[in-house]
Amino acid sequence: MASSTVDSSVSDLFSSAPALQSNLGILSPDQIELAKILLENGQSHLFLHWSEPGVCDNEKLGFFDQIARLNSSYPGGLAAYIKTAKELLADSKLGKNPYDGFSPSVPSGENLTFGDENFIEMEKRGVVEARKAAFVLVAGGLGERLGYNGIKVALPRETTTGTCFLQHYIESILALQEASHKVASDGSQTDIPFIIMTSDDTHSRTQDLLELNSYFGMKSTQVHLLKQEKVACLDDNDARLALDSNNKYKIQTKPHGHGDVHSLLYSSGLLDKWLDAGLKWVLFFQDTNGLLFNAIPASLGVSATKQYHVNSLAVPRKAKEAIGGITKLTHADGRAMVINVEYNQLDPLLRASGFPDGDVNCETGYSPFPGNINQLILELGSYKEELQKTGGAIKEFVNPKYKDSTKTSFKSSTRLECMMQDYPKTLPSTARVGFTVMDIWLAYAPVKNNPEDAAKVPKGNPYHSATSGEMAIYRANSRILQKAGVKVEEPVKQVLNGQEVEVWSRITWKPKWGMIFSDIKTKVSGNCEISQKSTMAITGRNVFIDNLSLDGALIVDSIDDAEVKLGGSIKNNGWTMETVDYKDTSVPEEIRIRGFRFNKVEQLEKKFNQPGKFSLED
Repeated sequence: MASSTVDSSVSDLFSSAPALQSNLGILSPDQIELAKILLENGQSHLFLHWSEPGVCDNEKLGFFDQIARLNSSYPGGLAAYIKTAKELLADSKLGKNPYDGFSPSVPSGENLTFGDENFIEMEKRGVVEARKAAFVLVAGGLGERLGYNGIKVALPRETTTGTCFLQHYIESILALQEASHKVASDGSQTDIPFIIMTSDDTHSRTQDLLELNSYFGMKSTQVHLLKQEKVACLDDNDARLALDSNNKYKIQTKPHGHGDVHSLLYSSGLLDKWLDAGLKWVLFFQDTNGLLFNAIPASLGVSATKQYHVNSLAVPRKAKEAIGGITKLTHADGRAMVINVEYNQLDPLLRASGFPDGDVNCETGYSPFPGNINQLILELGSYKEELQKTGGAIKEFVNPKYKDSTKTSFKSSTRLECMMQDYPKTLPSTARVGFTVMDIWLAYAPVKNNPEDAAKVPKGNPYHSATSGEMAIYRANSRILQKAGVKVEEPVKQVLNGQEVEVWSRITWKPKWGMIFSDIKTKVSGNCEISQKSTMAITGRNVFIDNLSLDGALIVDSIDDAEVKLGGSIKNNGWTMETVDYKDTSVPEEIRIRGFRFNKVEQLEKKFNQPGKFSLED
């Protein structure tokens, strides 16, 4: 009797989609269950154009394969996705402010000054903690916005050595791992896990880059790739799923955003594995900030010292600058959270909360709300507990582009999105959420804009291009050496790809040469000076700069068992910088998006392949 009741209710449900009903015979029981979910959630339009049985049957089965993927990859399945979409689209149509009832205030955090005693202590503490950390790189994007057709992590971080972002990240993690083992009280030799979140666009190319380069020296067992799936697009305010305009048996999909990293980690089982192995921290970072690892040791030290559950890395920001501000929000009902508030929402929120001038600079010359750079350090135990409650789901938002002010139809389909940094939105008010602020020159130079867009940036604002990103690396390394006592000549200004940048001495080193400032200071002694036109690349570990005067190009490579002293006066014609037009297609993309290339006129290049002590002095 029960089965006929079920059958009749199913029959009623399927009668709303007669074309689907006539095709039930080709579907498996699991596929029929998925069809029920769709019909129960207002998606009968998906089957309006289905052919009769026997026509396009493979395409119909392919449709349900896609539905199964969309259903399994979203916490709570498609029913939850559609329900959330309806709620968020209704709020969007009404113009509901997500911050209604909240008052902003300045959260508590740590402001670090590079090179001072507190900074040095935090770096040392961070090195101790590093072997209890896992690193997670969010790398689902291609470089199209940059004018580069490859994956972003394959781009050279700088072109003096040609080291790509992914190589630099891996070598930095390995350098931290080794430094942490050296100071470990129990002598343990744990490998730091490295997770990369990829997408359909980047997965195979990331895998290939790693395999072709033997994982850049990391054990392949340390590296895990987690691929995020896309989500279904939405056609209207009723959250009806959008069909692909070229294929009526396919749902249109778009990326869901980097917030997916949390649900992927939760479902992967890695968090339990890490807890069992005694790990304590998870560090999240994005794909093309070449300065990030300058900030990691000290920030990790802050997390450990302050016992933060969540630590957002931040930089000073000018009031109204186009970068989100880290803000404490307190609701009238007592709820509180510390999160990133986008700059275009922060100013009106402050004005509506009794701050008539909105977002203004304080006595430091900067806004009291520090700039969020989307790098997070989470305490593993509390992170896992929170994800068990949420299933890894992150608070989403929707951003439909309406045709007109009635907000009844969209210019094109939309979708739900989520951001990695919105994780704290669901945390209890007892959670310890803070931030660590560091100088922009040290910690933040993302590469995300193409030359044309960068050249249009108003003067004084950051370009965030491949040009500015590379120049920022030379500036940071020059200033670090200056702080260590080297006389590095001041930069000259130059216009490259329409962007006025400071050109410092082209100084680079491998992370193993100097991961923290106190290590770098031990490698520098005497009166050293480096001219602005100079290039210096150190790819060895035990290389010491002692009474060196450099005016030209110096490239030094050495094995770990070679101790090399660089001193005396080295003068040659060096490397010159030639300007390149970004429209010149005869030049490789990764070079022309920078607006310059090096002409290696003359250099002193030394390789030390034997163990022992060596001195390079004229």
